[in-house]
Amino acid sequence: MATDSTTAPDSTTTPAPAPALDAPADRAGHGAGWREGARSGVYWAVAHGLPRLVIHGAARRGDLQGRLMLAPASGDQVWELLAEARDHGPLLRSRLSYLTADYAAVKEILSSPDFRAGRPTRDGSVLGRLLDRTAPPVQNPVEPPSLLATEPPDHTRYRRLVTRVFTVRAVERLRVRTEAIAAELLDGLDPSAPVDLIDSYCAQLPLTVITEILGVPPAQRNQVLELGTRAAPSLDFALGWRQFRAVTSGLRDFGRWLDDHIEQLRRHPGEDLLSQLIEARDENGALDDRELKATAGLVLAAGFETTVNLLGNAIALLDRHPDQRARLRADGALWPNAVDEALRLDPPVLMTGRVSTRPTSVAGLDLPEGAPVVTLLAGANRDPRVFADPDRFDVARENARDHVSFSGGRHYCLGASLARMEGEVGLRALAERFPDLHLLPGAGRRPTRVLRGYETLPARLR
Repeated sequence: MATDSTTAPDSTTTPAPAPALDAPADRAGHGAGWREGARSGVYWAVAHGLPRLVIHGAARRGDLQGRLMLAPASGDQVWELLAEARDHGPLLRSRLSYLTADYAAVKEILSSPDFRAGRPTRDGSVLGRLLDRTAPPVQNPVEPPSLLATEPPDHTRYRRLVTRVFTVRAVERLRVRTEAIAAELLDGLDPSAPVDLIDSYCAQLPLTVITEILGVPPAQRNQVLELGTRAAPSLDFALGWRQFRAVTSGLRDFGRWLDDHIEQLRRHPGEDLLSQLIEARDENGALDDRELKATAGLVLAAGFETTVNLLGNAIALLDRHPDQRARLRADGALWPNAVDEALRLDPPVLMTGRVSTRPTSVAGLDLPEGAPVVTLLAGANRDPRVFADPDRFDVARENARDHVSFSGGRHYCLGASLARMEGEVGLRALAERFPDLHLLPGAGRRPTRVLRGYETLPARLR
C-alpha cells in the first residue's frame, strides 16, 4: 500500500548536524517554536542521524545492506546489489539486520505468524524514552495505528472496514469510471507538444479515482497530490535532517487537511468510503479519531502512490522494449499480464520490513526474538528459480502474477485489485490513443528509497 533525480537530498552525504539548541536566534525568545525545534533536533539525531552514521560506516566496510541503502535510486546499481544479496543464500546477516532476496524466504516471512510488520519497537532504554518524549506530533504511516504497522486484532478490525470497497467485484464496478477519467485526461493533452506524463497523466488518473472513492472535492485533488508527495519519504529509514524536516512538515499539513476533510464529511456525509468509515466509527466505536485518520490517510496516499509508480515504470519499460509494445498491439488480451510483468520487473515498492516476535527459523536458519528482517521484494521478483530469464521483460510471461510486489500474508496490499485495474486501463488507453508515443531525455526518478518510480517522464505523443 509499504522511491529521482540522482539521489535523495542528504542521502549519500555525511549526516547534517542537528540544529544547535542554543542558537542566538532561538535565545532571542521564540518560545514554543524553539522548544519544538529542539525536540525535533533530538528526535532526528536519535531516530535518523545515529542510524545514518551506522549505515555509512557499514557501507564503508563493504556491508551489503549499507551499500544497498546508499545506492543511487536513479541507476541500475540496485539490481546488482539485489542479485548479490540473493547470491549469499536465503538469509543474510548484515551489520544492520537480516536481509533476504530469496523468493521462498520472502514468502515465508511475509506469511508467518512469527513476524510482525513495522520497525523495531522502542524499548524502555534511555534512547527509547527519549524518542517517546521528542517524537513530532504527527501521524506517521510506519507507526501504529497505521495498517502498515499494526497486527491482529487491531489490524483485522481496520482492514475489515476498508476491504469491501477494494474487492474484485467492487473494483470492476469502478472500471467504467476509470476508463472515462483516462479518456478525459488524454483529451486534455496537446499531441503537438512534449508532455510530462507523470504530472499530466500517471499521477492524475489514480489520484482522481482514489479521491472520488474518499469523497475529496475535485478542487482539492492537486493539494492532496502535493501533500502526499511531500510525505512519501516517511517510509524511508535514516532520513537526512533537511529531508526529515520536509517530511514532518508534509505529514503535519496532511494531517490538518485530513482533519478538515473528515469534519466536512461528518457534517455532510456522502456515499464515499470515508463517510462510511466515519459512520461505522460513530455507530459502534470501531475507530477512534487517531485510527480513523491513520486508516483514511493511508488509503488515500497509498491509493495513488503505488499506481503512479506502476504506470510510470511500465511506460518506461514499454518504451525500452518496442517488441513488447508490438505484441500488445497484436493481442490486447495480454494487457493484464503486462501489468503484472511490469510490477514484477520494476516494482513500485522495493522492500518491506518485519520483526520476529519469538525465536524462530527461516530457511533452516535460527533467528532470535526481536530480529529485524528486510524482505527485498524487488529481489525476490527476479529469483531465477521462480522466474525464467528473470531480467527479461516479457508481457506474456506465464507466471508474472506470482510476483510479491504487493507484499503478502495478512499485510497483502488491500488495493492490489484497484492498482491492477488502473494500470491496465491507464496503459491500454494511452497506448491506443498515442501508439507512436516515445520518451524524451530528461526522465528523473523519485528521491525515495522504499518507493520506486518516476518524478518526471517527458514524452512526445506523436
